[in-house]
Amino acid sequence: EMGSGGKYATVEVCAEGRAVRMLDQRALPGKVEYVELRSYLEVSKAIRDMVIRGAPAIGAAAAYGFALAARQWCDAHGCEGELGDEPYRKHMRAAFEDLMASRPTAVNLAWALERLDRVLQRALAEKLGCDVTTAKLEAEARDVAAEDISINEAMGLHGAALLPERCNVLHHCNTGALATVGHGTALGVIRSAHFAQGKKVHVFVDETRPRLQGARLTSWELMTDGIPMTLICDSAAASLMRAGRIDAVLVGADRIAANGDTANKIGTFSVACAARIHQIPFYVVAPTSTVDLALADGSLIPIEERSASEITRPSDESLVAPEGVRVYNPAFDVTPADLITAIVTQEGVLRPPFEPALRAALKSADVSG
Repeated sequence: EMGSGGKYATVEVCAEGRAVRMLDQRALPGKVEYVELRSYLEVSKAIRDMVIRGAPAIGAAAAYGFALAARQWCDAHGCEGELGDEPYRKHMRAAFEDLMASRPTAVNLAWALERLDRVLQRALAEKLGCDVTTAKLEAEARDVAAEDISINEAMGLHGAALLPERCNVLHHCNTGALATVGHGTALGVIRSAHFAQGKKVHVFVDETRPRLQGARLTSWELMTDGIPMTLICDSAAASLMRAGRIDAVLVGADRIAANGDTANKIGTFSVACAARIHQIPFYVVAPTSTVDLALADGSLIPIEERSASEITRPSDESLVAPEGVRVYNPAFDVTPADLITAIVTQEGVLRPPFEPALRAALKSADVSG
């Protein structure tokens, strides 16, 4: 079943480590298509073009892309000899920088790449051969991916415990198996509540303009899993809250600053404002790899701006605005910490004040990881 990430693998390695295979999320829900990427440049382009999206999934994809860069070098230059040479270091540095620049907001990308880079630097210091180094990088990338699923399952149980036995949950964007390696973050909480805890959860799914990740991806995942849901346009959420039809809001995150300010898909902030007015709990669900303690608050989080055509030509269809119209298209917004009821991580449910709670959760994750 899809909930375990079984049938549809978001990202995996194939062809003896010589390709990264991704489910093309631009084609969903109409078609289930996979793309095979044969170089790190193709992987970083796929991240940029949103063949794959969702902070944890991007992290795993970048890790696989970096390992693929090492495999490419081995294949091109043979495996004999040491790796201390400058051309190899230059090649791996170029791969690191290209993958790192593919999407700016999600910090899981940097977290995964830095993890693999530490493995590379150790291998260089120990003067290991090309094949051994490549194998170590591939193993680390597989670990990043495998850990994502167990982290999401842990978060799912922590978060599901917050939901009443019967509830209507509002969900924004897509945080499911498609946004991760499997199970999902906020959608993982919904899956765990439904499957593991037998709760009667119904989900109101925000369509999530402009790329419609809610309509295209979240609806598809929930329907595949048989979890009751209703699709709404983003602007209907507040009136549903006012009518008493929403019991909790669940969202994911792309980057969480030290004080708990959270960058997430554009439109999240509006949902948080409406939830506050109606006194509805607003929960952010994210692994500790999404936390960036180096940034004091959300004003420092880089917000990616994407192309105007995402708004003027939704799903690449016909123009819905006059040719040449001026467009502002930020892909993310920041929800201030004081609008967040709790942050659910694999280390447990964090409550305000968030900074000490986030620091403790990161320490604890480092010990267990």
